[in-house]
Amino acid sequence: MDGVLVHENQAIPGAAKLIGHWVATGKRFLVLTNNSIYTPRDLRARLLSSGLDIPEENIWTSAMATAEFLRRQRPGGRAFVIGEAGLTTALHDAGFILTDQDPDYVVLGETRTYSFEAITKAIRLISNGARFIATNPDATGPSPEGLLPATGAVAALITQATTRVPYVVGKPNPMMFRSALNRIDAHSETTAMIGDRMDTDIIAGMEAGLLTVLVHTGITSPDDVASFPFRPDLEYASVAGIHAELKNGVAAKPAQPAAE
Repeated sequence: MDGVLVHENQAIPGAAKLIGHWVATGKRFLVLTNNSIYTPRDLRARLLSSGLDIPEENIWTSAMATAEFLRRQRPGGRAFVIGEAGLTTALHDAGFILTDQDPDYVVLGETRTYSFEAITKAIRLISNGARFIATNPDATGPSPEGLLPATGAVAALITQATTRVPYVVGKPNPMMFRSALNRIDAHSETTAMIGDRMDTDIIAGMEAGLLTVLVHTGITSPDDVASFPFRPDLEYASVAGIHAELKNGVAAKPAQPAAE
């Protein structure tokens, strides 16, 4: 979502047309985000304010992927959760009981205000045998005042105290994409992933067997690509280029190697 369709709450040029093209042609698609704070309803409202009309059912978050993973692992399980409505709602919908009494899992997600008391409780529960799950590995997040510690940073603190490393469901774990494929009844051989980060989007899409498309409106610049030991299948300056090719029926071509 961020860096591909929107940037600082503004729609990236071409994003609305690309979404409109998929809707008009009946293409199944999902908008993915590693952010576990918001529910799909919240994200739909935020995207609408940016000028993008995306239905709730076309939004897939790391919180939803985490809840789906845990539902398959232990139906009707118990979890102690550090996170906000996006995560707690997803786990409730998956049939989990949220409790600090003998939970099967400690689930760590994003929140605007991490509580030292909650982190301490998580450390004690994990030390007593609860399994450690994190929604995503992002160490920092943005705020108007600057960087904030995020899930990955807090997970590192808990790991240092318990020696237990969390299982991370969100990107770059290809599990995030596989659960998304299941959500829309899609197959990896006929699905593409569009992202702006080589270290999360492209590597996870590649490992999930998807066609990978990198756009340069987010984190990874064209000059950064050569420093990675893997490459995207396709590269575009922005999603506007993707829409132009789809609209004109031009077959996409594999990305060319960067000039030495």
